[in-house]
Amino acid sequence: MAINRMLNKQGRVYINIFPDVSVTSKSIASRMGKGKGDIKYWVCLIKPGKILFEISDVNKDIAYKALSYGASKLSIPTKIIELKKFN
Repeated sequence: MAINRMLNKQGRVYINIFPDVSVTSKSIASRMGKGKGDIKYWVCLIKPGKILFEISDVNKDIAYKALSYGASKLSIPTKIIELKKFN
């Protein structure tokens, strides 16, 4: 949302992550057995080097400002890279 807010509908943002791992838990007072428990929330495991967001159809300076603003909202260290197009 922060990246989209900085772009003002000028470019497109692609999100390359999806929460597909479920985290379950049972109450401590329950006895052993009877299944795994209810799903509490979903998470996405991110390894180092994973590209989280991509921006297209926007000026380089605006894209850098938007990505740096979005990176400040995350709780992990990030790096902004520029991919070069092939001919």
